[in-house]
Amino acid sequence: MSFGISRGKPIDTTGIEVPVATLPRLPDDLLHNPTLAHIDIKAWFPNPALPLHLEIGSGKGTFLLQEAPQHPDANWLGIEYEREFFSFAADRLRRTALTNIRMLCLDAGEFVHWRVPDNACRAIHLYFPDPWPKSRHHKRRMIQDRFLQDALRVLEPLGELRVATDHADYWAWMREHFDRWSTPADAPTNKPFAEVPFVRPLGAREGEVVGTNFERKYRLEGREFHATTLRKLPTG
Repeated sequence: MSFGISRGKPIDTTGIEVPVATLPRLPDDLLHNPTLAHIDIKAWFPNPALPLHLEIGSGKGTFLLQEAPQHPDANWLGIEYEREFFSFAADRLRRTALTNIRMLCLDAGEFVHWRVPDNACRAIHLYFPDPWPKSRHHKRRMIQDRFLQDALRVLEPLGELRVATDHADYWAWMREHFDRWSTPADAPTNKPFAEVPFVRPLGAREGEVVGTNFERKYRLEGREFHATTLRKLPTG
């Protein structure tokens, strides 16, 4: 498990890409004190006081390209594991000269688990993640109980996990997990999330759920889409 070794390179506060090599080593005492691995992500942005939105699986960057200009009052961090997609997205976003976007190329699940501080995110966006359809690969799906526990930790109170998929089997899998962690917003609950209706992003076109490249491709194939939002309930 590694997120790169610090080689003395400063974080690029003017460009889109946060080089993985600039991330500090995971501490030796990680399992006993996981907060030692946390990173001040907001310091990567010119205005660290703004709320942070995290997109997992940015693909070609279309969602960030559409949303960041619509929301200059927020910072946006996109994570994409596939280097080819990451490079394409980073180049597209770099051309906009927007200062409220940063991107990382690494395993998003592990990054959220180890690196993101408590209550750091206003929202986590997870749109059309890889469904890993074969049973032996289900353990690779992003939606797992561990991930929902991580999302609960890193979201600020009333922060949201926003999810969309075109894959019916993965949606059924998601529903099983979501039902363990949430109840409808108008129902009494002792669960940590309330499930609320998904609100279309401002950048989505008419009739679109989110407006990513994957969605536009799948829409031409006539696929059905599913989306929901889990809102973290305040405690105490």
